[in-house]
Amino acid sequence: MMPTDLIVIGGGPGGYITALRAAQLGAHVTLVEAEYLGGVCLNVGCIPTKALLASAEVYHVVSRSAEFGVRAAKPEADWPAMQARKADVVAKLVGGVRMLLGRAGVDVVEGHAHLSGPGTVAVDGAGGMQTWAAPRIVIATGSSPLTLPIAGGDLPGVLDSTGALALEALPASLLVVGGGAVGLEFATLFATLGSQVTVVEMLPRLAPLADADVGDTLRTALLLQGAKVHVSTKITAIEAGRGALRARLQGPQGEVIVEADKALLATGRRPNVAGLGLEAAGVRYDRRGIQVNEHMATSVPGIYAVGDVTGGSMLAHVAMHQGAVAAESSLGHKARMRYDAVPSCIFARPEAASVGLTEQAAREQGYDVRVGRFPFNGNGKAIAQGEVDGFIKVVAEARYGALLGLHIVGAHASDLVLEGALGLTLEMTLDELAATIHPHPSLGEALAEAGLAALGRPLHLPKS
Repeated sequence: MMPTDLIVIGGGPGGYITALRAAQLGAHVTLVEAEYLGGVCLNVGCIPTKALLASAEVYHVVSRSAEFGVRAAKPEADWPAMQARKADVVAKLVGGVRMLLGRAGVDVVEGHAHLSGPGTVAVDGAGGMQTWAAPRIVIATGSSPLTLPIAGGDLPGVLDSTGALALEALPASLLVVGGGAVGLEFATLFATLGSQVTVVEMLPRLAPLADADVGDTLRTALLLQGAKVHVSTKITAIEAGRGALRARLQGPQGEVIVEADKALLATGRRPNVAGLGLEAAGVRYDRRGIQVNEHMATSVPGIYAVGDVTGGSMLAHVAMHQGAVAAESSLGHKARMRYDAVPSCIFARPEAASVGLTEQAAREQGYDVRVGRFPFNGNGKAIAQGEVDGFIKVVAEARYGALLGLHIVGAHASDLVLEGALGLTLEMTLDELAATIHPHPSLGEALAEAGLAALGRPLHLPKS
């Protein structure tokens, strides 16, 4: 039995950050990874999708170069070259994580791990079964795509997100089942590159967890890109047709048949809790994941859990923050998680990003709400860049002007939302937002204008 101060099960964003932070604090750390260092996010999730979306964005910009006074030949989408670039990006970042762990003195072990007893973890790896003993264990095993109980869901051509990233050729047509972040990003990617895309969402709007204005705007954007969108619609079956898949949809207009070369099921993820020995160890969990407190501690002293395996916000940046909290908490430092300022992003075209309460949620919680909106078509930098789609929406409470939420659709929304996350963390008010000097010309000026609109005194909106 090999001793270590802390053992981490899983090398994704939550796991490797746990290991790095614990090593910074002086712990001897062993990290066990069953498949690929960097986890889903780095290998078959956040990073490869963004690499492909970056290629699609270049294609889109070149296709409209004449608007900017630049003559260019009609662009061609070289999918194999885009895939090769994606692989290079992933390899570089995975190598970077491996280097960071090595420089920090973290021992990386390849194999499948499970809790084997009090303070022990058994690892089935290339050298057979080995056991580590540690007073602190952090579980960071991530999540997997949900399998929908749809007839025909296992047919050839029906993909999850990992399969969609590995396509060898662009599909002529693609059915996307699920209108959340994953579905919208893949819909944007393939629609931009010329595939005929159809999106199906069971709930009444796209991006159902976001502010209603965000979902409505993204639907309009997809329609303008040539995609078809069905909301309040369920998929009941997938059948093999002549050279294509046939999907049966049931919605407000009755049954609709959609034919597509490929179908992507992008309807959520489930925590990876099977095979970890949680029951034997007494760790409480349910179908939503391992139960943890604000210090990321489980029901068993000395055992912590972070990331997607805990359910909740299945976002890489949440997992990373939880990893740091778990490392610090397990080593006797004061640390806790806060979830009131977690930004979420959708890398569609245009991008969307939100943090804090939606307008509807704020009203449901009893706040007297002030709302301010500013469109990007009133922002000088957006006009100069030719990126005028979208808006910024500020949600605040009326009495003190405390910021409650920020919602953005538009270019660089994922970067701009940080001001809202920082504002919520520091309990910013509308007056403080308005008093902050924003650079000119910049997209960030629209944030200040949205705040002024919530105060009833916007400077760059015509008087109503």
